[in-house]
Amino acid sequence: MLLDNIALFRTIVEKGSLSGAARELGLSPTTVSERLAALETHYGVVLLNRTTRSISLTEEGRTLIEGAKHVLGEIEDLETRIKQGAQTLSGLIRISAPSDLGRTIVTDEINRFLAQHPSISVELMLSDGYIDIVGQGFDIAVRFGAVTDSSLRIRSLGLKRRLVCASPGYVEKHGEPGTPTDLKDHNCLVMRFGINLDNVWRFGSDPARQIVTVRGDRVANDSALVRQWALDGHGVMYRSELDVGSDIEAGRLVELLADHAPPATPIQMLFPPSRAQPRRVRALAEQLALRLQGAGAS
Repeated sequence: MLLDNIALFRTIVEKGSLSGAARELGLSPTTVSERLAALETHYGVVLLNRTTRSISLTEEGRTLIEGAKHVLGEIEDLETRIKQGAQTLSGLIRISAPSDLGRTIVTDEINRFLAQHPSISVELMLSDGYIDIVGQGFDIAVRFGAVTDSSLRIRSLGLKRRLVCASPGYVEKHGEPGTPTDLKDHNCLVMRFGINLDNVWRFGSDPARQIVTVRGDRVANDSALVRQWALDGHGVMYRSELDVGSDIEAGRLVELLADHAPPATPIQMLFPPSRAQPRRVRALAEQLALRLQGAGAS
């Protein structure tokens, strides 16, 4: 019963509410609440802070969910190996990825992986903002830039170039910037990451480094939308080669300021800080890593 209640706790965290877990498992909300209370009584701690609208993990709850993902994953793998053979992978994998990258490369690799492992299911969440990987129950997260949470396990996938680009139609109408400072005269499409605007664009390296604060009439927190605005000719954007490389190769976008290359940005795969991962997670992570490391020019 303890393992069943721990599994229920994991589902509550993943679904974000007791009612969501109840719907997922076909239980009544009362039953879910009673079993959560029994789990908290067993450990003698409060695992979730609950209000009428939301839940959040306590420190003890975070510790339990980290251990639960490892223990329950190993049990699920063991059951699969006994029932279906050692080479069969099954179960749920939860992934977080940036919006545009998630719709392209990550989705392509998920489709390939599911075709090879039909007993696997995947839940993909696309977001360009901060994600609490542990608190929201993700197995894998793909992220650009520096990682500030030192408790997470990190697998570096190398450096990827950032490019300034626009559609041929925009360039024909508004001209091409000759230097980074010329961007002040262009309509720049800006990403928002939470409370932060990505409107400070960096070029070159020391001692020839240049920093330009850009402006434009469109800001969004969705990288796929910003890319679509650029494709539609609305302005200039500053993006990873992973997102726009195929558009440039196909002529849908034109690289600008190639002689003033922006500094490359790291890309990495993040995992919860548990000691081990289920085999299904390791297998998909390896496939994603190979694709992301090989994409673009590092």
